Amino acid sequence: MGMESSPETPQPVRAVLGAVGGWIGRLGKIWVEGQIAELNRRGRMAYITLRDPVANVSVRVVCQTSVLDAQSPPPEAGARVVVHAKPDFYEVRGTFSLRALEIRHVGLGELLARLEQLRRTLTAEGLFAAERKRPLPFLPNTVGLICGRDSAAERDVLENSRRRWPAVRFEVRQVAVQGDRAVREVTEALKDLDSHPDVDVIVIARGGGSLEDLLPFSDEALVRAVAAAATPVVSAIGHEQDAPLLDHVADVRASTPTDAAKRTVPDVGEQLEIIRQLRDRGRRVLRGGLDRESAWLSAIRSRPVLASPVREVERLAEQVLDMRERARRSLTVSLDRASDDLRHTRARLHALSPATTLARGYAIVQRADGSVVRSAAEPDAGETLRLRFAEDSLTATVDATQSTDDTEEK
Repeated sequence: MGMESSPETPQPVRAVLGAVGGWIGRLGKIWVEGQIAELNRRGRMAYITLRDPVANVSVRVVCQTSVLDAQSPPPEAGARVVVHAKPDFYEVRGTFSLRALEIRHVGLGELLARLEQLRRTLTAEGLFAAERKRPLPFLPNTVGLICGRDSAAERDVLENSRRRWPAVRFEVRQVAVQGDRAVREVTEALKDLDSHPDVDVIVIARGGGSLEDLLPFSDEALVRAVAAAATPVVSAIGHEQDAPLLDHVADVRASTPTDAAKRTVPDVGEQLEIIRQLRDRGRRVLRGGLDRESAWLSAIRSRPVLASPVREVERLAEQVLDMRERARRSLTVSLDRASDDLRHTRARLHALSPATTLARGYAIVQRADGSVVRSAAEPDAGETLRLRFAEDSLTATVDATQSTDDTEEK
């Protein structure tokens, strides 16, 4: 139940602080996990600043030095610990702290189990999926580098990159790469470079170290920040055997800072050699094409129709003359054959013509109506008949008729 107060009857400071101390005292003992940011020993007492591994918050922890020395080795600044403590409120100064009863190191096995659980969670969310990874630009305008202050990783990346491509430019952000400030500083540097208009790729580099030293690069907040970045990120943390979660979420994983330089910046010598090879290949292809076309043109020019066009015209002219002569002979033969056929036909017609028969002394006897008399018995006595000869005709009157037998007898 809250304390009663009003502008007329306010509560004194001691009463308020006493109430706060009473409320905090009822919380009981609690286990707290964090990272030791500061540790000061003063006589038999130790004063610790315990920082949250993700959020930028901390709490003051007070304990006897015997609590620290109970661990082997005793915890030092930067160590990840679990503290069994009782919340305490110092009313005289109005400060809150934890009075530690026991401090334990976070074991390696426990750290690995937590990292594995986090890895499964992020994998299920798709942050490590291959399809979301972006390709690096062939030649970045500016390379953003996040590294430790005056670190070997920085020198490896800068020297190897400039040796490969002397004109490459860098935006370097030196940050803490281990300890309680590492996650916050690396994340802030990442966001700063990601918003830089000239930075085309970001390299996060750090030399090798123990699992505890590399823990900041497996922090969930940093991993999610890398996944949300719009600029491709290269992870170059530790050595080949080191594999923080940053390696899984980054677009490209480099085994070492030197390898990051090779993957980020092309080698000018190699590119010139590639250009030379491509140029030679293009020259060979072009020369081969020209040689084939030249050979084809020579073959075309060597053909008779192009080598001696007049000869071809003369040959065709001879063919035309020969065909004309053949046509003339064929027509002449056809006309001669037709003329012979016509002559033969005329001769047959002449031989079969009645006029020819009449010319041999015969005559055609016709009645007045033009009908032909074929027998002497046909006309009547006194009938006028016409006798037609080859050249002329005459008229005769029938006096009497007689048979062929009577004529022979007379």
